[in-house]
Order: sequence, then structure tokens, then C-alpha cells
Amino acid sequence: MTLPTQRLLGIRGATTVSRNEATEILGATDELLRALIVANELEPDDIVSALFTVTRDIDAAFPARAAEEFGWNIVALLHATEIPVPGSLPMCIRLLVHAYTTRRRDEIKHCYLRGATVLRPDRA
Repeated sequence: MTLPTQRLLGIRGATTVSRNEATEILGATDELLRALIVANELEPDDIVSALFTVTRDIDAAFPARAAEEFGWNIVALLHATEIPVPGSLPMCIRLLVHAYTTRRRDEIKHCYLRGATVLRPDRA
């Protein structure tokens, strides 16, 4: 019997908030983390790192704090602010998670929630 091969893959996600308030930012980020974990059947030990970016209109809280509150205390977390590209989606939180998985790339489920579904309607 051959065991499935584990590989390190990136999983993308994004969500939006309607207000620049810490409770909404952390709540939306928590919702995104949960959706990504459930969709890809990930365990806490599978997560290697997470990169959060936000548009410049979000500064009331670090979305990475939601990951820490979620229990990702030994996961490498990074938070950055995006450049202000004309026409970009406002009030947006983006996420890139690196995780070990036995899934193939085409089996990964990227998660786009709330207003971020316009970024990738095929992944919403």
C-alpha cells in the first residue's frame, strides 16, 4: 500500500468588511480562516505560515491577530498593507496560507467570502 504524498501548497482567500472596526476585521478574518480550514480539511499541525494583506482603508486591527486568537500561536504570521492600486476592491483582507496536505493542486479550495467573491467568482 502506498501512502499519499504530502506536499506544501499555498491556499488563497479573501474577504471584505464594511467598517474599519477591530471587531468586524477580526470577525471577518476568523470566518475566512474557518472556511479555508473546513474546505481543505486541514489540521492545526498542517499550517506552516500565513500572510495577511489589507487595503489601506483597514487599520483598526491586524487580521493576523485573529489567527493568533484562533490558536495559530506557532504558525509564522505576516501582515502587510497593499499598495493603493486604482480600481482595487476596498476594505479587503487577503490571505495566503502555506499548509501541508495530501491534496493535489487542483483539489485545493481557495475561499472568497463576502464582497471578495467579485475577485474570483469561480472560487466563491
